[in-house]
Amino acid sequence: MRVGLFGGSFNPAHEGHAHVAQTALTRLGLDRVVWLVSPGNPLKEAPTALERRLEGVRDFARGPSMVVSDAEARLGTRYSLDTIRLLKARHPGVRFVWVIGADSLASFHRWKGWIEIFREVPIAVVARPGAETALTSPAARRFAAHRVSAGVLRGAKAPAWSWISAPLNFASSTALRERQGLRRR
Repeated sequence: MRVGLFGGSFNPAHEGHAHVAQTALTRLGLDRVVWLVSPGNPLKEAPTALERRLEGVRDFARGPSMVVSDAEARLGTRYSLDTIRLLKARHPGVRFVWVIGADSLASFHRWKGWIEIFREVPIAVVARPGAETALTSPAARRFAAHRVSAGVLRGAKAPAWSWISAPLNFASSTALRERQGLRRR
C-alpha cells in the first residue's frame, strides 16, 4: 500500500489544500492520502482549536481515499520527523510519501530534522502559486541530486523527491485569515 502523508496546521483548510492532496493522490497513484492535522506548529503562532480545524479539513478531504487524522495529537508527537518515524515503525508494510505544497519546500530547511525527513521518506512537492523560489531553497539545493520524476517517485526509496507541476490553485490560509480579520499564521 502506498500512502501520502499530508501534514499541516490547516488553519483554516481550503481548496488549495484539497488540490495538493488530490494532485498527489492522482499523479503518484497513491492508495490514500492521510491529512495529518497538527495540534500545533512550532514555526507558527497557536492555531485555532484542533477539533475545529479537523472539522474544516473534513469539508475538503473528499472521497474514500482521503483520511483525516489527529494522529499527532494521539501519538504525542510535535515534529513531523517523529510522526513519520512512528508511523513507519507501526506500519512496516506501508510505503509512505510525504506530501507538501511548494510553499512548504521553500521553508523546509527551518523544520526540525528536515535532512532526516528527506532520508526517511520520498517527498512529493506539489506546485503552488508564488512558490517558484522553492526550487532554489536550501532543501531543494541540498537534495538536488535526488530529484526524480513523479513516475519514478512512486517506487523510489528515500532520499528522493519530485516536483509535481499542476494547474495552480490560489487559495491560501493566510489570505483567508486576513479576510476573516484573524492574525494567526
